[in-house]
Amino acid sequence: MASTPGPEERAPDWEGVRLHVVSGKGGTGKTTLAAALALALAAEGGRTLLIEVEGRQGIAELFGIAALPYEERKVATVSRARLGLPAEPGGRPGELYALAIDTEQALLEYLEMFYKLGRAGKALQKVGFVDFATTVAPGVRDVLLTGKACEAARRKRPDGLRAYDAIVMDAPPTGRITRFLNVNSEVAGLARFGPIHTQAQAVMRVLKSPETAVHFVTLLEEMPVQETVDGITDLREAQLPLGGVMVNMVRPPLLDAAAVAAVHGDHREEVAQALGEAGLGGRSRKPETVRAAVEPLLDPLLEQAREHAERVELERDQRADLQQLELPTYELPLLGEGVDLGGLYRLASELKRQGAA
Repeated sequence: MASTPGPEERAPDWEGVRLHVVSGKGGTGKTTLAAALALALAAEGGRTLLIEVEGRQGIAELFGIAALPYEERKVATVSRARLGLPAEPGGRPGELYALAIDTEQALLEYLEMFYKLGRAGKALQKVGFVDFATTVAPGVRDVLLTGKACEAARRKRPDGLRAYDAIVMDAPPTGRITRFLNVNSEVAGLARFGPIHTQAQAVMRVLKSPETAVHFVTLLEEMPVQETVDGITDLREAQLPLGGVMVNMVRPPLLDAAAVAAVHGDHREEVAQALGEAGLGGRSRKPETVRAAVEPLLDPLLEQAREHAERVELERDQRADLQQLELPTYELPLLGEGVDLGGLYRLASELKRQGAA
């Protein structure tokens, strides 16, 4: 479904990937960028499914719609033109579907699929077995969630084509992502045969295939970057396929490199002179009048400059740490007005331009 990139658009980095798993430390905008990535993928004219697994209804909130039921529901139609990108001749809009997985319903579906429990499954629900199983039994919940995403990735339509061209999973946070994805290996080892073993093996074949990529969302701050580094290390040890790093809420530097380097020096008199030349002393040209007018501004301005320089230097260090991961990196701007639907499309456009989709 890929089109020819425009002059300001990089070729996609993830050709052949169909299941995009998005993780990140809480507060980094993981759900927002998962939704933006799904929009960017759908813009090529195919069908994309965005899956939420944490039960927060974050997708519904982003798209300004009612809470999603446990069914795949279309939430947007999107085109390259809608993202501000050159339209392809004969191109058509794509469709974005969303699914909020309900663990209880997923377990009943699983029991019906593999054990044909039918009404007995409903009875188990009434006596609280479903809550017990997903709370107490190790890994059951994660098996159900990953299994549902992998089933959608494998599903075919009656005409033999894939039901979806891409799946995006808004996955658990960085600290849980490796265990979440690798739990089926543990289950396959515990259940040596039978439908559970078969299902777990099928899921792991998808998760460890070249059709899957695990992306991380971070900020240019010490804790999120460190968690990203640790999460990527864990995934490499588990031999799970890595994707890219999406750096969210990036603020443009207000000072150039020379200004950042000079900000810690004593420039009080230079700043005072610049403020006077800019007319902050009013019409008077008397030095004492100009100085009296600009004096109250000097300390706050110099302090702000120092704080900005410290932030720029910190972000430079964090970028260096991310570069050592040797993974594709995408930087998304801080949207000062917050992320409404228009902001979500803007982020999707940025991901598309930078080659994430």
